[in-house]
Amino acid sequence: MSTPEKHEKTESRSCEETVAQAQAPIEHGALKVTAPKDSAAGVEAVFSTVKHAQREMGLISGLSLLSKLNQKDGFSCPGCAWPDPKERSSIAEYCENGAKAVAEEATRKALDAEFFRQHSVEELAAWSDFRIGKSGRLTQPMIKKSGSSHYESLTWEQAFDVIATHLRRLDSPDEAAFYTSGRTSNEAAFLYQLFVRMLGTNNLPDCSNLCHESSGAALTETLGIGKGSVTLEDFERAELILVVGQNPGTNHPRMLSALEKAKRNGCHIVSINPLPEAGLKRFKNPQRLSGYLGGGTQLADMHLPVKINGDVPLLKGVLKCLLAGHEQGPEAWINEAFIEDRTEGYEAFVADLKQESFDLCVEESGITLEQMEELAALIGRSQRIICCWAMGLTQHKNAVSNIQLLVNLLLLKGSIGIPGGGTCPVRGHSNVQGDRTMGIWEIPQPAFMEKLKQRFAFEPPMRTGYNTVQAIKAMHAGKVRFFMSMGGNLVSAGPDTEYTAAAIRQVDLTVCVSTKLNRAHLVTGREALILPCLVRSERDVQEGGVQFVSLENSMSIVQSSEGRADPISDDLLSESAIVAGIAERTLSPNGGVDWLHLVGDYDRIRDHIEATIPGFDRYNERVRQPDGFTLPNCNREGRFDTDTGKAKFTVHAIESMGLAADEYLMMTIRSHDQYNTTIYGMDDRYRGVYNDRRVVFMNKGDVQRAGLTSGEAVDIVNRHGGQERVAVSFLVVPYPIPPQCIATYFPEANVLVPIDSTARKSHTPTSKSVVVTLRPSTVTP
Repeated sequence: MSTPEKHEKTESRSCEETVAQAQAPIEHGALKVTAPKDSAAGVEAVFSTVKHAQREMGLISGLSLLSKLNQKDGFSCPGCAWPDPKERSSIAEYCENGAKAVAEEATRKALDAEFFRQHSVEELAAWSDFRIGKSGRLTQPMIKKSGSSHYESLTWEQAFDVIATHLRRLDSPDEAAFYTSGRTSNEAAFLYQLFVRMLGTNNLPDCSNLCHESSGAALTETLGIGKGSVTLEDFERAELILVVGQNPGTNHPRMLSALEKAKRNGCHIVSINPLPEAGLKRFKNPQRLSGYLGGGTQLADMHLPVKINGDVPLLKGVLKCLLAGHEQGPEAWINEAFIEDRTEGYEAFVADLKQESFDLCVEESGITLEQMEELAALIGRSQRIICCWAMGLTQHKNAVSNIQLLVNLLLLKGSIGIPGGGTCPVRGHSNVQGDRTMGIWEIPQPAFMEKLKQRFAFEPPMRTGYNTVQAIKAMHAGKVRFFMSMGGNLVSAGPDTEYTAAAIRQVDLTVCVSTKLNRAHLVTGREALILPCLVRSERDVQEGGVQFVSLENSMSIVQSSEGRADPISDDLLSESAIVAGIAERTLSPNGGVDWLHLVGDYDRIRDHIEATIPGFDRYNERVRQPDGFTLPNCNREGRFDTDTGKAKFTVHAIESMGLAADEYLMMTIRSHDQYNTTIYGMDDRYRGVYNDRRVVFMNKGDVQRAGLTSGEAVDIVNRHGGQERVAVSFLVVPYPIPPQCIATYFPEANVLVPIDSTARKSHTPTSKSVVVTLRPSTVTP
């Protein structure tokens, strides 16, 4: 890469400079533990929504803004990617946690230069994540210069110049990495990847690398597309829905309405998860009178409390039972015609199942043979089957195997590509799927690269870039010297917190495009920029007038989103405008693209998307339709775009964790009062935990065997690779979870997730399979 001035490498920070702490301080509230709730939503969710709206936005303004949330003439939720129904409630087309997400971003508390003059980075890093997040909205660009203890303000032009100078000094464009969170719009994501590739690298790690990358890898290999196949209407037609490794009541609450409709239509619902979750027991729909006065709708007919990472033995046991029932019973429990005509690998799959031991399946899953037979009978009698899953399946060493066994189940039944049946990976961030569609991927796809080449007259790089874990390792090794994050909080969201923080501190410049203060602004490179952007609920005015953006939800529907509120500051830019400003200053001469002209009217960006990405024909016309449009999906259309044109059965071995008597398998989870790394409060209402987040959920028998008591403080220790990682002072909470399984909240427990323990094929950190021991804590409440 051409360098107008020679870069001088800085080996380390100055001895005088203080390093901000990467982990939140150890703080305990007055822990209160009650019985877990047996239902989700209802009047408590309504009260919680009103409380958060009033606290952050004011009651009248808050409710007025929320009335536009997920409406056809409004803005899309910045939370999860669950699709909007065609018929939307005029009362409230949002959930409690969606309202929290909007309130959090639309707060009227503002952070300006005076705030940063009063508080050093070291002081802010000593605050809890909750306090940091509640400080207010970022309102102007800020810079922390090398060796400085405080941020100070600068103009946008100055910020763009700082970035351009650093990028031009790199010896290679591969010394830069550009991370993306799942909230980035289609328009901004397309511009972002275009700029990065014109710069000359494919280092485009993103949040999908941390969550559903395993889903994409598993589905693409077996079905020919990395996206789910079902639509919202399929839920109303389904006979059986399996919800595996997922807690929709907290993470995707609007999914409960779809499950309720399915249930009312006679569908059976089965929950498979180590923890029983309130949202899959009963749903008190706040849009129905029964949601306030009655007991709500029972959802799950069966709950199977599988051991953490016991899904492979459970599913193999169920599939063995299904084959046995088909061979022995009078009814056909599998679809032989579909298997013969549309699939391959069936004989090897059956041979593997037949040699598998039921005893091993039972021992490793924690589920009895009788329960496996009961589920197999439900599957055998059903044709229209939907399999839903989330991070409970995707964050294990064998995550791809977990998902491909669900695919095997659906293939046995011929339940893909039919009304009421198919795959449903439930994604956690509002446009994470859309960002991948727009080209945010470290693996360059030849057809897309050729389209970019033809459209923009440049030679795109074809070297595979860094995924998120690889980018962290490259920063740690000094191979990446510039790191930009389009949203997100990688310091807290990434694995192995202290390793990730040490990696980021090696970087010359870190750049965060953000709406609220978070720990990624405090654990930084030698220099750091904060670039504040509009939130989704705010009006986006460019040269061509008020703009809207577009997003793709979990079911491949692309819809528009137009903010309605006045921005909290006149000094905010949209994500697209920020990318354009950086590209215009960095690329010479502008990469042949008039970046500032493009962001004057987002229709111009969408014209380029239409010309380079399949499925976006008449983009600007169709996205203006009230319900948007649905992207093509080969599985939904009855095709399998694999190398052979057939769906593929796969074979997977049972892998025993081999825990010692004093070891536990830990998974990280969310509380009901958080969204990803954003902490809304200190309670987890559905699980009956209040006033504290540093808790460890343990089997009651394990608590007794370990000689522990409820509320006792323990340190959690991981020794993967011979290195000791410690999460200090977690309070014991006895809970209905399988033996030798424990659960903790992230990001507090991310310090225990090893950087070099990742899923095969997808490279996703194994945040749901962390082997740990417990010891009495020296830090007590």
